[in-house]
Amino acid sequence: MTTLPATPTPTPVRADEPDRRLPALGGFSPGVLLIELRRVLRNRRTLAFTLIMPGVFFLIFGLPQGGQNLDNGRPVTAYVMISLAVYAAMVATTSAGGAVATERALGWSRQLRLTPLRPTAYVATKLVTAMTLGLLAVVVEFAVGAVAGVRIPAYVWLLSGLAAWIGSLVFAAFGLFIGYLVPAENVMQFIGPILAILAMFGGLFVPVEVLPHVLQQVAKFTPVYGMGELSRAPLTGDGVSMAGVANMVFWALVFGVGAARLFRRDTARV
Repeated sequence: MTTLPATPTPTPVRADEPDRRLPALGGFSPGVLLIELRRVLRNRRTLAFTLIMPGVFFLIFGLPQGGQNLDNGRPVTAYVMISLAVYAAMVATTSAGGAVATERALGWSRQLRLTPLRPTAYVATKLVTAMTLGLLAVVVEFAVGAVAGVRIPAYVWLLSGLAAWIGSLVFAAFGLFIGYLVPAENVMQFIGPILAILAMFGGLFVPVEVLPHVLQQVAKFTPVYGMGELSRAPLTGDGVSMAGVANMVFWALVFGVGAARLFRRDTARV
């Protein structure tokens, strides 16, 4: 007579065993975001370049122009302040996004793949962190301007600040793109000069109108041009430029798609 093998009895799940289900939103949570923000805010070099230097630039280059007005009677100091707020936001978001290069070099991104944290949640955390730092940069720059005596209508403060902050999303994507593209030891040396050149030709350090005609045409195609134009529009009264909006959307898509492709290539490695 043939004896059938005994059917194994399933091991009951203990009540004290950890839950193996995937976390909601792929692991994106306020706790992870808070840890990331604390890490960024503890970096003194980042804070110096994003929060302190733009304010110092305003005191050096903006205050001497006190008493001068634009064609609509608004102060030139406000024009300089808004331009430097855009610069501060773009530097802040780029540096926060570019931090992925260091994490990749240290092997931290590979370690995260062993956790329930999904790659998309990791990128979303980086973007939110970058935008938070960009908002802080705009607020600090505006606070410096207000203390220094800049006086403009409340709606200009609000609309210009929002435009500078929302526009910095372009450079949050740019930071991620560069972070996945270049080695960690070269990322800041690579980003710093590029941002300075873009700010120069994008009209943040000097008005585009004072540049040679050829450079004026080139400036309209730089990633900074749209941010600067839209941020200063409430002050100058020129209205929202569709060319500026198209500029921002185009570069946001370019850097966003580029960062996504490099990200998928990076996470596909074993």
